[in-house]
Amino acid sequence: MSFSLGRVGAVFHKEFREFRRNRFILGTIVVLPLLFIIVPISDLFRHAAPALARVQVGTSLLLMLVAPVIMPATLAGYAVVGEREQGTLEPVLTTPVSRQELLLGKALAAFVPSVVVGYGLFTVVVIAVRIGADSTVVDAVWQAPNFLAQALFAPLLAAWSIWVGIAISTRASDVRVAQQLGTLASIPALGLVALMSFQVLQPSITLAIILASVLAVVDIAAWRIVARLFDRERLITGRQMR
Repeated sequence: MSFSLGRVGAVFHKEFREFRRNRFILGTIVVLPLLFIIVPISDLFRHAAPALARVQVGTSLLLMLVAPVIMPATLAGYAVVGEREQGTLEPVLTTPVSRQELLLGKALAAFVPSVVVGYGLFTVVVIAVRIGADSTVVDAVWQAPNFLAQALFAPLLAAWSIWVGIAISTRASDVRVAQQLGTLASIPALGLVALMSFQVLQPSITLAIILASVLAVVDIAAWRIVARLFDRERLITGRQMR
C-alpha cells in the first residue's frame, strides 16, 4: 500500500475532533499559554543591572520553549491510550491506514497547535518587551540568535516531545500517566537550548543551526523507532506479533 497524504489528513482531522471534545486538552491549550506569557513578561519588565538582566532574559527565552515541549506531550500522550480508554482504538487500527500514515497524522495533530502557540507566545513577549521594558532588556532580547533559536527549536522540540509521548502512550494504561511521563521524558532535550539561553555556550547563528541540525536528526530517528515499535496486533490483542 502506497503512502497517502489523504489518509494522513483524515487521521489529522479525526485527532483534532477528539481534542475539541476533550476538556482536559482544551484546558491545557488555553491555560498553559497564559502562564507562559505572564511569567516572562513580569520578569522582563523588572529593572535590573545588566548582568542580572541577561539572566532574566535567558530564563524567559528558555521558558518560551517549554510550552512547545509540555503541550505536545499532553496531546501525544492521549494518542493511543486515550483511544483505548474510549474504545475507539481497535476500529482505527483496523482501517486501511499504514502505521506510518497513522503516526504522522496523529503527530501533526499535536504538532500544529503546539508550534502555533509557541510562536504566538514568543511574538507577544518580544513585542511587549519592545514597547515597555528597560533598554538593557530590549537589547538583550532583540538579537538575531534569539529569534533564530525560537524559530528553529520550537518545532524541533515539539517533534521530539510528540514522538516520545506517542511511544509512551502505546505502552501506558492510563492517559494521565502517559502525559506525565511524556512531559518528563521530553524536558531533557531543553538542555541544548539552556546552554545557549544562559550563555554557557555563546549564542550565535552558527551554533543555533548546528544544535538544530542535531535535534532534527534525533527527531527523524525517533520517528523511525516509534514506527517500528508500533505493533497493531499487540495494541489490539495485547500480544506481541511474532
